[in-house]
Amino acid sequence: MSTATAPDIAFPLLGGRYHFLLRRLHSLTGIVFGGYLVVHLIINATIAQGGGVYQQQVDKIHSLPWLPVIEWIFIFLPIIYHASYGTWIILTGQPNNASYPYVKNWNYLLQRVSAVIIILFLAFHVLSLKYDVFGKALFFDPHQAQRTIVLHMHFSPVTAWVVYPIGVLASCFHTANGFFTAAVTWGLAVSAGGQRRWGYLCIAVFVLLFAAGMVALVAAATQRVPGPIHTGGGPAIG
Repeated sequence: MSTATAPDIAFPLLGGRYHFLLRRLHSLTGIVFGGYLVVHLIINATIAQGGGVYQQQVDKIHSLPWLPVIEWIFIFLPIIYHASYGTWIILTGQPNNASYPYVKNWNYLLQRVSAVIIILFLAFHVLSLKYDVFGKALFFDPHQAQRTIVLHMHFSPVTAWVVYPIGVLASCFHTANGFFTAAVTWGLAVSAGGQRRWGYLCIAVFVLLFAAGMVALVAAATQRVPGPIHTGGGPAIG
């Protein structure tokens, strides 16, 4: 019985002899995205513990020296490369799950569908929270982390209960499935037994990540908006 997987025709179209290097770099930057997502969702889940705990985590991050440089070098640029090369793979790939409806072929298709969702979701998420593109109601103030993230989630029921659940689901699936394919790509899970065991672990990663994301989402979307922070005897901030 054939177990043919979807072909990748990017090789003759992009990269030529550098195709192997570009694909390995794409895999590595995907691991960077996955690692960042793990940390990000775990920290966000502390929202459920109250503003003090979450604020402490945010303060630790924003106390790092040269934070914008760190973010661009180790987070934004790898994600931009991964998304850019991944977009080319999507445009040149040929899913064949209709002809060969095997799990790996469905995962191939879902990985690319989730990638498109993530690109759109990240654009909204980053531009609204970090760069204030969509107005103050959606902007994240690290000095008022709990209050502004709750305000963000209260902006619209669509934002809280449609955009974020879909974005979190796509991100968690893409990460878990990406971890699986990365292990195969780098020769860490070669045998059928090894791939099966690693697959179970990746399913566990997906479940735990999605649970953390939903804990943060539900906590932020259902909490009352905390009052503005006061500094000493001065006026309230925000």
